[in-house]
Amino acid sequence: MPDKHAVIDPITGFLDRRSCLHAAHRMLAAAESTRQPLAALWIDLDRFRQINASFGHAAGDEVIARVAGRIRMVLPSGGHLLARMGSDEFVVMLRGEDRPVAEAFGRLLLVTIEQSLCIDEILIHPSASIGVALLQAGDDALSLLERADRAMGEAKRQGGGRLEMAAGEVLPGYHGVSLAREELAIEADLHAALDSGGLSLEYQPIVSRDGRVEAVEALMRCKVFGRNLTPDRFIPVAEKSGLIIRLGEWSLLQGARFAARLRDEGRPTKVAINVSRAQLTSPEFLPALHGALLCADISPELLELELTESLAMELADVVQDNLRRVREAGVGLAIDDFGTGFSSLSSLKDLPATKLKLDKSFIQVLPEDRRALAVVKAATRMGRELGMVVVAEGVETDAQRQCLEEAGVDALQGFALARPMPEDLLLNWLKQRNSP
Repeated sequence: MPDKHAVIDPITGFLDRRSCLHAAHRMLAAAESTRQPLAALWIDLDRFRQINASFGHAAGDEVIARVAGRIRMVLPSGGHLLARMGSDEFVVMLRGEDRPVAEAFGRLLLVTIEQSLCIDEILIHPSASIGVALLQAGDDALSLLERADRAMGEAKRQGGGRLEMAAGEVLPGYHGVSLAREELAIEADLHAALDSGGLSLEYQPIVSRDGRVEAVEALMRCKVFGRNLTPDRFIPVAEKSGLIIRLGEWSLLQGARFAARLRDEGRPTKVAINVSRAQLTSPEFLPALHGALLCADISPELLELELTESLAMELADVVQDNLRRVREAGVGLAIDDFGTGFSSLSSLKDLPATKLKLDKSFIQVLPEDRRALAVVKAATRMGRELGMVVVAEGVETDAQRQCLEEAGVDALQGFALARPMPEDLLLNWLKQRNSP
């Protein structure tokens, strides 16, 4: 009986990562009770990053969808499992099939996936690395999948476009097992944080050259079961598991509410909130944005969305359409980490952004690195000519601060000005700045 709570990946129609793990546990229990064989195949497309880099994420999504269709087309009947485990990774679990059948199916997949695809009038030839593991005594669902994953990794190390069978022994000490379990633990912690109020936002001021607080950037924090999870640990897991959309919607609402509090305290200040690609490609993005504005009862000018340079230049129609609608609604757009991507000036001139944030890698080497300073000056002039506020991120010393002010940067952000603070501390900080 299908799980009514299962989550379906919208691009492939397969189960998502979390639902796959639940379904795998049920399949393993059924296989053990009936003494039937069970096989897991872990499939990873070779060189998929090159497709994204060359054609964009929209074309990458099309490749994923078409490969998924090919996998479904050759899957034998029999209540088997199909799942998308990550960007370009899939899992197939074959119920009641022994090694010869599983291996033959894997080799059929290799041939099927390798059939050419036409993307933007260019013929590409995808290939895959496949690992196959068979259920054996001592396996649980996670260890079975991880043995298949390890075999896939070996196929990739040997050049890809091939199939590898997993070793016969159970590998509880394998590093990949520990890593996967850690990711699952973090994913569980994020669910607990969402349910128990373990998420919070801290705010770091962005200060203009004249001393005015131009905006505050909302930065997510997570504390669950008495432990603090750092963003560099939980954000990648949130992106892989799909939880990043829920986290993003929560941030929008909380950031908008804080903007309303600042306004009501007589200190109206723009609140900047980071958004991910998953949000910008979700049909729920615009309703969530408008819902946050309505619930908080704030003017759109008090909210600003920050997105990375590569995402700002994303050519997918849904992303560009959402960016235009954000600006039409009166919400600001900031390009974060500018200078780390590969944007073209022709694309930049058409982007409806209101702010350009120079990446900290240019700032940390100032004032000694004159070439970095030249880039900062050129980007500042360009941003100003395009009508954008130019912000330097990661300002940590007075020497950097002085250098950037002389370079003409509009505003600064970093520890040299203020560290991220919870709401109450930020309000006190603002009051002290304005007190005689």
